[in-house]
Amino acid sequence: MSAPGWPPEQIADSLQEPLMPHLPLASFLQRGLRPAWGLPRCSTLSTQSEPYGSPISQRNREAKRKRLREKQVALEAGLARKNKSPAESSKAWTPKEIVLYEIPTEFGEKKDVSQPLPPAYSPRYVEAAWYPWWVREGFFKPEYQIKLPQATGETFSMCIPPPNVTGSLHIGHALTVAIQDALVRWHRMRGDQVLWVPGSDHAGIATQAVVEKQLWKERGVRRHELSREDFLQEVWKWKEQKGGEICEQLRALGASLDWDRECFTMDAGSSVAVTEAFVRLHKAGLLYRSQQLVNWSCALRSAISDVEVETRSLPGHTELRLPGFPTPVSFGLLVSVAFPVDGEPDAEVVIGTTRPETLPGDVAVAVHPDDTRYTHLHGRQLRHPLTGQLLPLITDPAIQPHVGTGAVKVTPAHSPADAELGSRHGLSSLSVIAEDGTMTSVCGDWLQGLHRFAAREKIVSALRERGLFRGLQSHPMVLPICSRSGDVVEYLLKSQWFVRCQEMGDRAAQAVESGALELSPSFHQKNWRLWFSRIGDWCISRQLWWGHQIPAYLLVEEPGQGNREDCWVVGRTEAEARELATELTGIPGAELTLQRDPDVLDTWFSSALFPFSALGWPHQTPDLSRFYPLSLLETGSDLLLFWVGRMVMLGTQLTGQLPFNKVLLHSMVRDRQGRKMSKSLGNVLDPRDIIRGVELQVLEEKLRDGNLDPAELAIATAAQRKDFPHGIPECGTDALRFALCSHGALAGDLHLSVSEVLSSRHFCNKIWNALRFILNVLGEKFTPQPAEELSPSTPMDSWILSRLAHTTRECERGFLTRELPVATHALRHFWLHSLCDVYLEAVKPRLSHCPCPAGPPQVLFSCADIGLRLLAPLMPFLAEELWQRLPARPGHLPAPSISVAPYPSASSLEHWHQPELEQRFSRVQEAVQALRALQATYQLTKARPRVLLQSSGPGEQHAFEAFLEPLGTLGRCGAVGLLPADTAAPSGWAQASVSDTIQIYMELQGLVDPQAHLPLLAARRHKLQKQFDGLIAWTPSEKEAETQRQQRLSSIQLELSKLDKAASHLRQLMDASPSSKEP
Repeated sequence: MSAPGWPPEQIADSLQEPLMPHLPLASFLQRGLRPAWGLPRCSTLSTQSEPYGSPISQRNREAKRKRLREKQVALEAGLARKNKSPAESSKAWTPKEIVLYEIPTEFGEKKDVSQPLPPAYSPRYVEAAWYPWWVREGFFKPEYQIKLPQATGETFSMCIPPPNVTGSLHIGHALTVAIQDALVRWHRMRGDQVLWVPGSDHAGIATQAVVEKQLWKERGVRRHELSREDFLQEVWKWKEQKGGEICEQLRALGASLDWDRECFTMDAGSSVAVTEAFVRLHKAGLLYRSQQLVNWSCALRSAISDVEVETRSLPGHTELRLPGFPTPVSFGLLVSVAFPVDGEPDAEVVIGTTRPETLPGDVAVAVHPDDTRYTHLHGRQLRHPLTGQLLPLITDPAIQPHVGTGAVKVTPAHSPADAELGSRHGLSSLSVIAEDGTMTSVCGDWLQGLHRFAAREKIVSALRERGLFRGLQSHPMVLPICSRSGDVVEYLLKSQWFVRCQEMGDRAAQAVESGALELSPSFHQKNWRLWFSRIGDWCISRQLWWGHQIPAYLLVEEPGQGNREDCWVVGRTEAEARELATELTGIPGAELTLQRDPDVLDTWFSSALFPFSALGWPHQTPDLSRFYPLSLLETGSDLLLFWVGRMVMLGTQLTGQLPFNKVLLHSMVRDRQGRKMSKSLGNVLDPRDIIRGVELQVLEEKLRDGNLDPAELAIATAAQRKDFPHGIPECGTDALRFALCSHGALAGDLHLSVSEVLSSRHFCNKIWNALRFILNVLGEKFTPQPAEELSPSTPMDSWILSRLAHTTRECERGFLTRELPVATHALRHFWLHSLCDVYLEAVKPRLSHCPCPAGPPQVLFSCADIGLRLLAPLMPFLAEELWQRLPARPGHLPAPSISVAPYPSASSLEHWHQPELEQRFSRVQEAVQALRALQATYQLTKARPRVLLQSSGPGEQHAFEAFLEPLGTLGRCGAVGLLPADTAAPSGWAQASVSDTIQIYMELQGLVDPQAHLPLLAARRHKLQKQFDGLIAWTPSEKEAETQRQQRLSSIQLELSKLDKAASHLRQLMDASPSSKEP
């Protein structure tokens, strides 16, 4: 008889359970569900004659085969539809049953695991209650880890790349967290003293913009209508109200951070560090004030960093709507303008410009010295087309004579390239665009105060009136856009503070060159060298109120003291600055008037100090002594230069050490269409939406609550409806983490799809049902043996333990090399293909014996215990939930949590590893596949035919002898025997080749009616032939589709060959049958 349990085939079938109502766990208990592990050990689980179990299981399998056939038909149809999108062709996901953990548990108390496991995996049940308990017990603190029995005495320290406090984490952040937490948890289980510092960035521009919008929306108040102090109070109030969302997301992702050491880049400790860094750099001559060109956002009225400038390529004439201007503005137009040659009425030099609004700032026209078209004009002067002033015609080898007319206007105050050219030729600069984007008084009354884009139109009209307009044409161009405001970036001359980067940059480049700093993957070294070889000085002034106010003071002159150059002093406090001013001037401090720079520092400045400021620098704290330099810096490759490079520069300069010796860079996350994540595209996902699931309506509401303009909102909404027509299914934290960690750093950009995460959820379900089966087998009185004492009693036991040892070695290799896909692949293969698909199936006949032999339960326990500990860094919630339910070894004090349990060591399990045995069993698995293929060809779904194996290779038959029983079980056949090599093949048996030396024969007589079966084979062949002909006639346009077509063609050809062989064999059986010879 078959006992009510969960055989392995039902584990697979459970993924296709029908939709059930939303039920709390209590309802399962009320309905009388027994604990999954409550069966007596001698209970019969199956018999070899009916390894499929109950008739219900049989129906489940047949339904599953039907679904697989339907899926195959859908795939074939999808290949034939060239233009069908993935979202349209994919099958809608089926909502799964949601089970809630509803046992009363105080926040921070340990979860109650005395109740039976729910019948199916439910992420909300699994992930409930564990995280607060982990935090309360202090498992994430390095002080706790010193006390672990497996403590190594080594340290491992990392800091989280501080996300902007303004927003919420997206999938790119989730990738960072998943990788970092997996590494952190592995080191912690390994016995290292681990510190992972959490923190967030004050995000000067972004935060100030959000609060300004909120003040205007709620109170109708502009920032400048408040005092600086009052506005900053509003920002802090907003931060306290909204800033906790990121922490909530990090907790939902299971990030094992030491929350008692949480940092914020505007807290008191960070402020001290920022001020100290500024003072020290100034004293070292690495920080100075100068008037230079900066990236300027007129909408924000502030300088912005290079990383906040996005480039938009325009193919030609394009109209854009910009903040602060009422009508669309034309770009991608080249205006040709004539500059008359002084003294020659009919001579002129024509230049082309896409920015006619900067014409009032032109101070010269430049040509290449070897351009023969202008040789006769060298040294001459030209008349400015608007002012009539004389401008020199200069020659410079940087000019490209083949571009346009070969002559360019020079505007040093509004173009970086022109500024360099002007510096070489000693040209003056005229600033014609103000901070707010209006024209300055230098332009004259007719333009002063006009918006730059309104002035553009007026200037073109003036050129037409004066007869100096020479044409207008569409022209491709690259437009710099402020990522924070969406405005076009201007280049303005401003007096700002700059960091000298050349010397520090040389040291950073040399650190990588010498191997002192390791970048992984190594191909990033090229960009590192290139960036530092071209590095310029870094503008760190920002015209904001929210941020670290610059600790520099201007010495204000009293009336009558004359006009001296501005005198600036830098100090940690105003008192210190006053003392320095006294030393410079000889004037007593009390008589001096100092005015602090109102600007704040670039957010990247404080972020560059984070690895050591978060540990207490400039004070010599215990954390700084113990955990600095950091063991590893892990972040996205897009931050290599702007953040990692600056951390290396400032860290080396200020602490005398590299802030870390190893940098691990992961790829950028893109959507399945390869697009960068962008709110305007509607493809930015909150990780919690994938973890918990979300309806399409909620996704659209989030879009509407954002700051998208109507056009962007329409595009984003359409994209969401296409990508997520049914919303997003609940996948769970563990599935999301596992899917993210399955992508390698060398694999290029990560094109993540929700279906991939859903596949990882199915993997979680497999593990869940496997553990329910194992706990069922173990029963309540099971006593585990120590792993070192476990001795396998059968070749199958030896095989699965060898696979477990191999998996342990692969996981160890993956974590040591930080190639997490190595670990995820090994774990998926072990749980799915070694344990569930093979060992659990093969061991069922032995478990059906009464009394049950002692060997298999001990092996199953070791597989569960070690397998879950291997999995814990990647799937912490699922691993904890299941591991807590395993019986404890007698006389052995178990770890309170799997998060601090010892990670399995490959060396300790090496005695289980038998590569030769695995190689022999791989031949058995090939025979199983051949058997199943034969059964499928002849449609033997219920019969259990006899099987014979024949081998001509020396020693091969001996290799099969030890596995005949599992071969019969896995092959779903009856008795299995060996046919001597010199014996003729049995008549009337189907034959298949396992290899060149191994043949397999399957009995057909009495099991297959040739006359009834031949028409079925012919119908299948006809259907396949139609598919084959359709694929031959179809020529796909995309390379990927062509690859799929070729693969499908090969698959159909192989199937057609099998069908032809089977039909031939059946006809032979008919010819040999006595009934076929009757008249």
